[in-house]
Amino acid sequence: MEANTRITGRLPAAFLTPGSSSFMDFLGDHAPELLPGNRPLPEVRGAVEAPHGTTIVAATFEGGVVLAGDRRATMGNVIAQRDIEKVFPADEYAAVGIAGTAGLAVEMVKLFQLELEHFEKVEGVQLSLEGKANRLSTMIRGNLGMAMQGLAVVPLFTGWDVDRGKGRIFSYDITGGRSEEYGFAATGSGSVFARGALKKLYREDLTENQAATAVVQALYDAADDDSATGGPDLARRIYPIVTVITDAGFRRLAESEVSEIARAVHDGRLQQPDGPRAAVL
Repeated sequence: MEANTRITGRLPAAFLTPGSSSFMDFLGDHAPELLPGNRPLPEVRGAVEAPHGTTIVAATFEGGVVLAGDRRATMGNVIAQRDIEKVFPADEYAAVGIAGTAGLAVEMVKLFQLELEHFEKVEGVQLSLEGKANRLSTMIRGNLGMAMQGLAVVPLFTGWDVDRGKGRIFSYDITGGRSEEYGFAATGSGSVFARGALKKLYREDLTENQAATAVVQALYDAADDDSATGGPDLARRIYPIVTVITDAGFRRLAESEVSEIARAVHDGRLQQPDGPRAAVL
């Protein structure tokens, strides 16, 4: 959309026209070329090399939900970045963790944040957590053309449901298909290993600190078997991003808190390289 170049102090007419509370609908009506899904796609032959983010994990606990991600981005067999951030607040009571093509994923998260903020300003209330999950599903579906060329974005969405009074987790596929996950979930290249770890570590009565420790353990296991997932880098002081959403809202754990958990997990692995043992029965 072109800016109003006349110095009148007035907004363009498009901004003053009543319409949908969806920012994406607004763009679709007045500047459809700005939507990621409407961009012309060049002909591609062979694989597209672009930095990819990897493993994201989440787990609920009594009073909220934890969402965490490792810090590695890869491009083929090369580590493209060691300290990428893959977990972002969506609004006060929700968060998104991204796996897939890093550049597109970050752009999608920023558009999603704007979508939720726009709705709240227009309607005067926040979307329900179900509504937020549905809006994200629509955005992922709009990226299907790029996903078919290998530039997929597969996020994990978590939040505090103020109506139900509990933390919830939603996972997606590349077509925007949405599934609610119960207890824990993982996405990305190391998700198989992270999910396997959480199967043995997760309990419904976990505290916030125990849930945070469990997801760091799961990321450690993912890094142990998936080369695209980065484990805690004690030498460079690069630790997973761990966030918590409760009835008090979104909170990112301070680096000092995460480093304490990561170092405790690392010290435990020096004694038990495969991690803590779950009871057989």
